[in-house]
Amino acid sequence: MKVVIQRVKSASVTVDNAIVSEIKKGLCLLVGISTDDTTDDVSKLASKILKLKLFEDTDQSAGTNTEWVGKPWMKSIVDINGEILSVSQFTLYANIKKGAKPDFHKAQKGQHAIELYNDFLSQLKSGMNNENSVKDGQFGAMMDVALVNDGPVTIVWDTKEK
Repeated sequence: MKVVIQRVKSASVTVDNAIVSEIKKGLCLLVGISTDDTTDDVSKLASKILKLKLFEDTDQSAGTNTEWVGKPWMKSIVDINGEILSVSQFTLYANIKKGAKPDFHKAQKGQHAIELYNDFLSQLKSGMNNENSVKDGQFGAMMDVALVNDGPVTIVWDTKEK
């Protein structure tokens, strides 16, 4: 599985001019599922997201001359009681090596993709202090994703990377 992790001040998903999900401080995830992905990848990704230290500890001094309001890289999304907005994004598996048209053969299709994605959402919800703090877009829909990136902090990770 591939993910683009963005620390955000706010984020939302709109479908057909209606907001379907929105969050305040937390993480906006763009999640791609490949034809090689399994439930092991789902667990690996959910665990990484829940443990990743992307937030500052406001009880400690930053110890730098930057504009941090606390010691950076000390708290996880769970630690700060933040929110997660997860958006399915098959285009993360686009291949553009040949020609000008993207090839999406590596992206998982249909029911299996939905099952793995829903399993991912369930694992995130069970790992958070409040399962209602995990929101998602609309699988397979044309979505408008809006966000205010905090930092900016953006990290790309693939569960297949060693």
